[in-house]
Amino acid sequence: MNRPIHGGNLAWAADLAGCSPHSILDFSASINPLGPPQTAISAVQAHLDTLTTYPDPSCKAICQTLSRIHQLPMNWFLPGNGSAELLTWACRDLAQLPATAMVTPAFADYRRALNAFQAQIRSFSLDFKAGQNDSLPGLMDQVLTSIGQSTEISESGLLLNNPHNPTGQILSLNQTERLLNQFAWVVVDEAFMDFVPSQDQFSLIPKIQDFPNLIILRSLTKFYSLPGLRLGYAVGHPDHLQRWQQWRDPWSVNSLAMAAGVAVLEDHAFQTQTMHWLPHARSQLMTGLIERGFRPYQSAANFLLVATDVSVPSLQEVLLKHHQILIRDCLSFPELGEHFFRVAVRTPEENQRLLNALAHCMPSISV
Repeated sequence: MNRPIHGGNLAWAADLAGCSPHSILDFSASINPLGPPQTAISAVQAHLDTLTTYPDPSCKAICQTLSRIHQLPMNWFLPGNGSAELLTWACRDLAQLPATAMVTPAFADYRRALNAFQAQIRSFSLDFKAGQNDSLPGLMDQVLTSIGQSTEISESGLLLNNPHNPTGQILSLNQTERLLNQFAWVVVDEAFMDFVPSQDQFSLIPKIQDFPNLIILRSLTKFYSLPGLRLGYAVGHPDHLQRWQQWRDPWSVNSLAMAAGVAVLEDHAFQTQTMHWLPHARSQLMTGLIERGFRPYQSAANFLLVATDVSVPSLQEVLLKHHQILIRDCLSFPELGEHFFRVAVRTPEENQRLLNALAHCMPSISV
């Protein structure tokens, strides 16, 4: 079985570990370990009778909920089969422009979707070395400044994510907003924004009506631990979203995903519980990694990028075979390579299990 490009491939991990996929403790996929919320489970169970009918192609129920939450008209939202589906349509639009600027390292699906439509990509790389943790925010600002100062960008596009994956860096409104007037088309992937406290201080959604060239992508599967249901949404000018609706299949969002989405968006207790869990658990994991000789980067999201002197593929294999723990290697990020890995923040008990396993494994891993 080929090495996976994305995290969360438990079939591949179980095959390597020689165990059941259910036995794997997965740190490779950045999914909230507190979910799925009971509200989602109850909503799915209550809507099982909808399996015998086609889902509403307009996704009216979830658009009404999003409209209330974000204080925008319903037609400024387009739910999708995960944010990955919506990324595909965004990249179809970007491919019509002379070039698309992108900060790298970047989520692998960006290149997948852009290449599918033969888009011209201009990469602006974070040129950081292992151990330069404190310099990452400055390096990110330098890259964004370089993008803004590049020539002939007025007719080009920009694909950006915030918080940035895989570094976990959060971009301020000042950093992102200053780019909006410089590009013909801007797509901002806010897949991990729900994990950021006071997200209105960072999200561009409150600015969306001021910028008709802006599209924002959101995921509902990471924060609410529903990756198997596939649900996300785009926020943007109705003219753009109506065009995407004409391009795609008529029933992109299934009825159970819609029911769960409506339920979790109103689940304020689960949202509060997550905000209480994440800062402490992330700090615990980061401190433990430093104590074991690793170099984790500060993160605003529910994952940590970690630099190490040892071979990560070797470390990954030992963790799987001896501890049934899966970490995300960074081989799919050409700018990072075999001396970086990414780990999700999980519960304190699970984080400690990873830290204990790392301490046990490290003496046997070659540099």
